Amino acid sequence: MMTFRTGHTAAAAAVLIILSAAPACGGERQSGEVFRDCRQCPEIVVIPAGSFVMGSDEPGARGQFRKEMPARRVTIERPFAIGKFEVTFDEWRACRDDGGCTVKPDDHKWGRGRRPVVNITFANTGEYLRWITNKTGHSYRLPTEAEWEYAARAGTATAYSWGDEVGMDNANCRTCAPEISHQTFPVGSYKPNPFGLYDVHGNVWEWVEDCWNPNHKGAPVDGSARLSGKCRYRVTRSGSWYYVSTNVRSAYRAKYIAKAYSYGIGFRLLRELP
Repeated sequence: MMTFRTGHTAAAAAVLIILSAAPACGGERQSGEVFRDCRQCPEIVVIPAGSFVMGSDEPGARGQFRKEMPARRVTIERPFAIGKFEVTFDEWRACRDDGGCTVKPDDHKWGRGRRPVVNITFANTGEYLRWITNKTGHSYRLPTEAEWEYAARAGTATAYSWGDEVGMDNANCRTCAPEISHQTFPVGSYKPNPFGLYDVHGNVWEWVEDCWNPNHKGAPVDGSARLSGKCRYRVTRSGSWYYVSTNVRSAYRAKYIAKAYSYGIGFRLLRELP
């Protein structure tokens, strides 16, 4: 029997959850702070500014790793807040009910609720992001590829945010557990990374802002999006329930047609901080 793993209790002890639009003390939000801008808005986590080595230069790596090269240092100059979880069907429904989202994505008969919303195109994410931006008065968008990897790594330099070995029952992917799930899990079914983010490895691929390029040569080193290249494709990150553990590593990157959708692709939002 398949069982869900959850790290909610540990995460609640590790971070302060503030369900209000204003910082607790009227000043800048603190790293690790968790909040939401409205009752229907996703919880978001404050990520500090910093630098990290993005990509990988693994000796003897096969073809699937070339797109992760060359590894280079990227600096994220400003803190930001990013979704604690992937955006869920419930959160998408709030947008539809309010007239902001026009699409009712298929759930592939897995159920809706707290499962990550899937079967949405790159453009569909824009409807949700415009809706929540207008609703809250704060700037929401997709993370850039660099911001996504920085948040997923959470200060680690290993293959996964928990270490170099995939282990068992750390994520929802084809070879991440003794039994194959064959579907998405409700968000937060596994332990979070050190920044308190859930499902950055597996569950569903996540759209990011960048156009597809075959490697990191010439990519920005300031954390901004790469908006040149094959823009009919957009980068996806995280891997999914359908893919093996190699594909859910922090450095792994893939592409998908921006106008297409899949039962394996969802998204995680980012909120800019003043």
